[in-house]
Amino acid sequence: MKLEALRLTPGTDLLLALAGLPLQRGERAGVVISGIGSLAPVRLRFAGRDGASTLPGDHEILSLAGSLSIDGAHLHLSVADADGRVTGGHLMEGSLVRTTAELLVAWLPDFTFCRVVDPQTGFRELQISRSEPEQPAAIITTRPGDFSDGRR
Repeated sequence: MKLEALRLTPGTDLLLALAGLPLQRGERAGVVISGIGSLAPVRLRFAGRDGASTLPGDHEILSLAGSLSIDGAHLHLSVADADGRVTGGHLMEGSLVRTTAELLVAWLPDFTFCRVVDPQTGFRELQISRSEPEQPAAIITTRPGDFSDGRR
């Protein structure tokens, strides 16, 4: 496991930034371990609903967790508004960092995550597989005279 700590700056779309990380880092599987900061606005999809809901105003990120793959990100978020009311759901595009987002991501080099349609749910669900260990490149050492055709 490799850990990466990062900070996202104001105006960054939280979902898009995280969804793009695997390709940017050359990774096949990752998880968001921790996420704090602030967002304005927040876009969430609530359980059992098709579309996104927008929460206007300033919100503090209380928790952020989920999986990262080359097929995208599946992240759940809980936030508190200025009155301390807590709301949570599936993070959607359009949730913009207000002041900061401080994140801890764990990359899992022994795994590959991808998303495939599950016939039982009808949704693109996480498929987990073990990655093949990378084989070291062969190193061939030659000395002058090793080739019968005169090459050096």
